[in-house]
Amino acid sequence: MVGQVFMVVEVPYHCDTSWIRAVGPNLTEEEQLNLTLPRGADGQLEQCSMYSPVDWDLDSILAYGLNDTQKCSHGWVYPSGQPPSLLTEFDLVCERAVLNDVSQSIYMAGLLVGATLFGMLSDRIGRRPVFLICMLLQAVFGLATAFVPHFYVFITFRFVVGAAVSGIMITVVSLATEWVGVSYRPKAVLIAHTAFAIGQMSVAGLSYGIRNWRLLEIAGSAPMFALFFYIWVLPESARWLVTKGRVEEAKKLLQKAAATNKRSLSPELLEQLKPEKEVKSASLLDLFRKRHLQKMTLIMSCVWFADSIVYYGLSLSVTDFGLDIYLTQLAFGAVELPARISCIFLLEWFGRKKVQGTLLLVSGLICLILTGIPEEQALAITVLAVIGKLTSTAAFSTSYVYTAELLPTTVRQTGMGLCSTMARVAGILAPLIIPLDQYHRAIPMAIFGSIPVLVSLSCILLPETRGVDLSDDTRNNQLPPEEQTTEKC
Repeated sequence: MVGQVFMVVEVPYHCDTSWIRAVGPNLTEEEQLNLTLPRGADGQLEQCSMYSPVDWDLDSILAYGLNDTQKCSHGWVYPSGQPPSLLTEFDLVCERAVLNDVSQSIYMAGLLVGATLFGMLSDRIGRRPVFLICMLLQAVFGLATAFVPHFYVFITFRFVVGAAVSGIMITVVSLATEWVGVSYRPKAVLIAHTAFAIGQMSVAGLSYGIRNWRLLEIAGSAPMFALFFYIWVLPESARWLVTKGRVEEAKKLLQKAAATNKRSLSPELLEQLKPEKEVKSASLLDLFRKRHLQKMTLIMSCVWFADSIVYYGLSLSVTDFGLDIYLTQLAFGAVELPARISCIFLLEWFGRKKVQGTLLLVSGLICLILTGIPEEQALAITVLAVIGKLTSTAAFSTSYVYTAELLPTTVRQTGMGLCSTMARVAGILAPLIIPLDQYHRAIPMAIFGSIPVLVSLSCILLPETRGVDLSDDTRNNQLPPEEQTTEKC
């Protein structure tokens, strides 16, 4: 998800002006550049413009100099010996530099499409097949990205990878939520989330050791193929099977789970396993037909948007904090571990609603504080950014748990997909907001900070779900009472 930050390594560059070699083959590189490149107000050679080629001999050029300028017409020259990066291989410089931010936004658009498509598909055909399909897509297209010949093909493949990643993330949450009892839900979801933090730290190490972007893409994608053993071990959600009337399949899975845990389920207990009422297939519209679902869906969609705008705003700004990007990324990844693990305890101690609102508020305030710190204080900026990453990560993790508990089983994946879609809209916008620092350095962080601060206030309107059994049917007019803590078999 953040690997592209390290595939576009900033290096010095200038227009290719080798045309002058035809009349001055013995010129040194310094003489060539002084004759063919204009200088800016700071006295440095321009990177994105050159003097227009002329049909003069060298003596005339030396005597009169060149005056007319134009954009680079024959490409760019980069330092020799540099390992290939996206920047140097596809010339993501000057007016083409925006393509890097556009490609990040298109990747986020893939996350959006994946959240919507695979969320609804998972509620219809099951969690397990969607998970396996997404894993195959991520492995195949992720590895294929390393061999693309053109940048637009790179963007297309990254879009597909983004869709697959999104499908995997929301399916993992539903499986983790639906396979455990009330008291274990935060642990199940957030322990799974710690793997994301470990992955982020791995990106820092991989990108530091592998500077060739194609090899880095292979190293990050190839291990996905090893996970195909999930075909034999990953179970379907028993709760989802029951809502679809496939009770016998659910019983077999529960018996297998009990055997794995060295427990036994009596036949009498299994006979009680049936839908409480006939559950019809639900759709996206069902989230808005009931007033209580409508309110929760709209608020949580805004919460996910705010989570995402501050999370990706900080993650994708890693090159702008003034310190080594590899160390900063390592710190960003390392801080996600305590952020996600601490949520397990915070959610049990203080409940979902308070934790969600507070974490959003703090992460937003930190971004607003960053706008007032001078650029020279790089260490202070990085420390605050790391703290902001911690709180925004914890807020995001809380949203996964909270949303899964708020929504009923028949539309859980659809609702998670919709909320995730809003997060991906924010993800699309985040890379496009970052370049606004050319107008004022405080603008991006002011945007990333103000949105979560405002949205945090809406959490007051949400119900608490700590200790509450999951709802299966959209017909329920409200959540079960909080004192209902008996776990289902």
